[in-house]
Amino acid sequence: MEPRSIEIFDTTLRDGAQGEGISFSLEDKLNIAQKLCKLGIAFVEAGNPGSNPKDMEFFRRAGELVLGETQLVAFGSTRKKGGSAREDEGCAALLSAGTRWVAVFGKSWDLHVRDVLRTTLEENLAMIRDTVSFLKEQGRMVIFDAEHFFDGYRSHPDYARQAVLAAREAGADRVVLCDTNGGTFPDQVGDITGEMVGLLGIPVGIHAHNDSGCAVAAAMAAVEAGASQVQGTYIGFGERCGNTNLSTIIPNLQLKKGYRCIPDEKMVRIGKTARFIAEVTNLALPANMPYVGRSAFAHKGGMHVDGVTKNAATFEHITPEAVGNRRSILLSEFAGRSAIASKVAELDSSITRDSQVTAELIEKLKGREYQGYAYESAAASFELFARKELGKYRPAFDLEYFKILGEQPAVKVDRSCSAIIKVRVGESIEMTSAEGDGPVHALDIALRKALEVFYPSLSEVRLIDYKVRVMESHMATAATVRVIIESTDGLSTWTTVGCSADIIDASWQALRDSMEYKLMRDGAV
Repeated sequence: MEPRSIEIFDTTLRDGAQGEGISFSLEDKLNIAQKLCKLGIAFVEAGNPGSNPKDMEFFRRAGELVLGETQLVAFGSTRKKGGSAREDEGCAALLSAGTRWVAVFGKSWDLHVRDVLRTTLEENLAMIRDTVSFLKEQGRMVIFDAEHFFDGYRSHPDYARQAVLAAREAGADRVVLCDTNGGTFPDQVGDITGEMVGLLGIPVGIHAHNDSGCAVAAAMAAVEAGASQVQGTYIGFGERCGNTNLSTIIPNLQLKKGYRCIPDEKMVRIGKTARFIAEVTNLALPANMPYVGRSAFAHKGGMHVDGVTKNAATFEHITPEAVGNRRSILLSEFAGRSAIASKVAELDSSITRDSQVTAELIEKLKGREYQGYAYESAAASFELFARKELGKYRPAFDLEYFKILGEQPAVKVDRSCSAIIKVRVGESIEMTSAEGDGPVHALDIALRKALEVFYPSLSEVRLIDYKVRVMESHMATAATVRVIIESTDGLSTWTTVGCSADIIDASWQALRDSMEYKLMRDGAV
């Protein structure tokens, strides 16, 4: 039997833009919309053309997008009370967007009709009918969002029913039940949605907010009860606590429940799309986000690693590649023989979990972690460490010395710290200096400047993250610190670690490993 299709309605560019700290430029919106189209999302709600010039300009430039099967949707509200949809500015703006589909929200909770709209229950129903019927007359396909539907149903079920029936009778093509306050539990959502599916006789959707942490579960319950459209934002951000996370619910529905949400061949783009939207939005993608987070398929405990290396299904509910992610074996004091062996086998295939060298590496790793090193988040440094222990390491350069100079009080210049560094590559010596915004910045520039004489590819490398953690707070300024540095060459990223009571020395270790790893991977050594 053909799987039931579920329409995915993405509102990242509209409801998502209402999240705290979220601000899209026009180009951001166009780029995100294009990625969603490539993923095969059925509907992309691009904004409210009546609310701001940016959204109106988006719809003017929408012709630049390669939409495929995706429908762009303009968003607005029912007409104002006491007026006419034909003369309403908001309705005119919806039409001016030029989209085939429009989404309009209307009140379905009597509390909002009285206290927010400050009108009668009868007038609100007239606003719904007039708006929907006018937009249908103008040739638009109409999605009616019943705002606060579940709260309205609990307060005044007869009136909530009247609101959605008014939209259906006026010709709405879809009615979407909104848990706008995000406080309805999944079992209630399922029961009420099932009733509305039977009552309305047209496609019913679900729009859930995450204020009680149940948005994905509520949307799942609605689909099981017969809903055929799910609205949400791609990685879950939005008003207050956010919306149904589409990067979670799409694989939930398609891979786990057998529904069809996007083309099967597009499923591998789930993770890539999440990372792109997080980067454009300037958000850190939570490591523990289901399916798309970097920890979603990360294994640390020895027994877990042993199991997953023997049979991935023991600790993974799907294959990471199915959603464009990958498995990660984390190395720490909790790591067992299987974890170490799986990593070391990449360097020497003759080494197994029962090899003596595996046991020795585990003990040395535990000792290093006791000192403060953390290799689970610094795989590049671990590979260098393992190569040294296996006799498979050749240094790309040797440090003769470096010196850091700082001005205090800082002089009024852009860069008040400087570094002098002397390195040896073979029989050649290079000595150079550089200024920076701080000691580590100056050291990074000076090191790169010296090494680029021998290794031009290092000009591609830049630091994208720098973290410092104090390991023994009771030691105050004498405490050991751990420095984690993330680097990129534009094609890939890698992370290195340093540890010392001297923050400059810890930073040097991580910087040195970053350069060494890049050169080793490029085969430049």
